[in-house]
Amino acid sequence: MTLLQAILLGALQGATEFIPVSSSGHLVLLPWLLNWPEPGLAFDAIVHWGTVLAVLAVFWRDLGRLFQAGLKSLRTRSLADPEARIAWWIVIGTIPAAVIGYLFQDFFKALFATPVAAAIFLLITGLILSISERLGTRTREAEEMSWLDALWVGLAQAAAIAPGISRSGATIAAGLLLGVKRAAAARFSFLLVVPAILGAGILSLLDLADAGGLAGQWPQLVAGFLTAAISGYLCIRFLLNYLRRGRLYVFAVYVWLFGAASLIVALVRG
Repeated sequence: MTLLQAILLGALQGATEFIPVSSSGHLVLLPWLLNWPEPGLAFDAIVHWGTVLAVLAVFWRDLGRLFQAGLKSLRTRSLADPEARIAWWIVIGTIPAAVIGYLFQDFFKALFATPVAAAIFLLITGLILSISERLGTRTREAEEMSWLDALWVGLAQAAAIAPGISRSGATIAAGLLLGVKRAAAARFSFLLVVPAILGAGILSLLDLADAGGLAGQWPQLVAGFLTAAISGYLCIRFLLNYLRRGRLYVFAVYVWLFGAASLIVALVRG
């Protein structure tokens, strides 16, 4: 991988991790469409940590309050504090992806080697976004969610292990279908991603340790990390502001166009 490719893929990962257009789908399809080499385990691990840094930069105060509220709820055995509820709903929402990802990891790895599957899942992402935008009532705050609501959003996150299903898109859409306001659904989605990305980053590092060293890769890894962190930070800020009034249809149209174009290329290539 060249330095320019690392910069572009790092920026792409950081942006599409949070904008609801599927980072995994783009990282599968773009190198395939452009005949670039696969990024590899080291790059995958480092850009995941770049996106973690982006979330921490935006939400570090929120995460600190949630952590304290969660610990306090253990002592008081009470969920009267709304922030304590959110903290525990994040824990509950993380469980489905952890369990399903572990049980079906070979299945999902095979999907990542199948660009056509990623393209089809992009079309499904567009459908999810448009349905949630049309049917969501958007009257509730995230603090009004129940543990079953959190589990539903967590199941949506688990489905997004498949490349082409947007994690942020699926979780925001699940929130909208539960009646949560757009901005509140996005905030919960971004907070929910912290343990998910941390887990993915740790697993990638473990795989990397088994695979071997990093000789000669440091310029690309540093470039990927920095661009993922910067683009991720900017896109979180953008999306939180956009979703106060903007709708998800624009992202649905984009993934439909990209998914359809990728399928056409696959047919032409035979």
